[in-house]
Amino acid sequence: MAIEICAVGGYNEVGKNMTAVKVGDDVVILDMGVQLDNYIKVQDEREGADLMDAKALIRNNAIPNDKVLEKWKDKVKLIICTHAHLDHIGALPYLAEKYDCPIMGTPYTIEVLKTICRENKQKLKNPLKPLNKNSKHKISENITVEFISVTHSTPQTVLLALHTKEGAILYANDYKFDMFPVLEKKTNFNRLKELENVRVLIVESLYANEAMKMPSESVAKAMLKDVILGTSSEGRAIIISTFSSHLARLSSIIKYSKQLNRKIMFVGRSLAKYVEAGEKINIINFTKDVEVAKYGSEIKRKLKKVEKERDKYVIVSTGHQGEPKAALTRIADDEFDFKLQKGDHIIFSCRVIPAPINMANRKALEKKLDKKQVRMFKDIHVSGHGAREDLRDLMAFTKPGHIIPTHGDIKLRKALADLAVSIGYKLKKNVHLLKNGQKIKL
Repeated sequence: MAIEICAVGGYNEVGKNMTAVKVGDDVVILDMGVQLDNYIKVQDEREGADLMDAKALIRNNAIPNDKVLEKWKDKVKLIICTHAHLDHIGALPYLAEKYDCPIMGTPYTIEVLKTICRENKQKLKNPLKPLNKNSKHKISENITVEFISVTHSTPQTVLLALHTKEGAILYANDYKFDMFPVLEKKTNFNRLKELENVRVLIVESLYANEAMKMPSESVAKAMLKDVILGTSSEGRAIIISTFSSHLARLSSIIKYSKQLNRKIMFVGRSLAKYVEAGEKINIINFTKDVEVAKYGSEIKRKLKKVEKERDKYVIVSTGHQGEPKAALTRIADDEFDFKLQKGDHIIFSCRVIPAPINMANRKALEKKLDKKQVRMFKDIHVSGHGAREDLRDLMAFTKPGHIIPTHGDIKLRKALADLAVSIGYKLKKNVHLLKNGQKIKL
């Protein structure tokens, strides 16, 4: 019984992740994400605006072009999501209804998906099925899926092991091996090492050209402690911006803000969305310590209150990439009754995602902040993705027969292929550089 893999999205670019696996007459789809830069460009983000349809988003390279799956469409048994980031689940509201099957993910991933659909007034026809980390589900006589817990920059991320009579297909997109995580337990290394006959490893390539082990989230926590508690902020406002889905990072910000004896306010829709999802499934309880302001009018009202006690609050804001409509840019543009003053602290607990639109937006924001004469603290961050040595370890643990790099342009995927070749694999024989729309039989 042949295993056939279709590279739908994420094989020409970073993001837009979507892969289909066919075993016998059964097909499963792994992830269904957006390409964030293109999605932001084409999607009108005004409150209450109509969303673009799937065809328009495909034309603009914002979501995967799944036309390649037309002949497989009626064979799809399940759509499985690895985690809650938009580049892995953001296309579900546009594409999933084509497939008469459920959507499965960890409880947090499913809750975030529900929240996204509620926010955007979208409806999913597909049943939603949560599956806990380190659990199995029999999809059909040919395929059983196993969720193996792994660390990443959002909770309840998993590696997907598809068990078949021909061996296992391991889908590792995204992950890192964090030995000192802040919010969750370490990766389930024992289970990874126990996997037998891993026929193919489909694995992210984002940091394959970085010769390092990616530092732990506890390093980012220490960096935050240093800048929040180790820099005099008396009489100054503190505003911190980070990835809204990074609940571990947010927990560190809350901890050190409380040690500074400041109240905490989260401002922005995406922060509210991820916090709401986390609290619904009881993995966090941030709102006992944090005020949340979601929409523009509410943000304006609450920031007016903060203005009177500017040195008694830490504001956590959306907009770390300089997005023009996000809260931080609007604060810099004096749109609220809260004015930045000379010497206020702006902490970017993130990196600039290296795409032209992000770099231009962030540069424009920093220029505005410079004019306000604030103090900026940039790159207080470590990535949630494994680097070259983490990838080497994953290959050593699982000993796959074949390797398919994904989640990257050709330069990044070739860096992963080169690593595989350096440890004994052979290009084209058992390392396969696919493009969007290509299929391969193994």
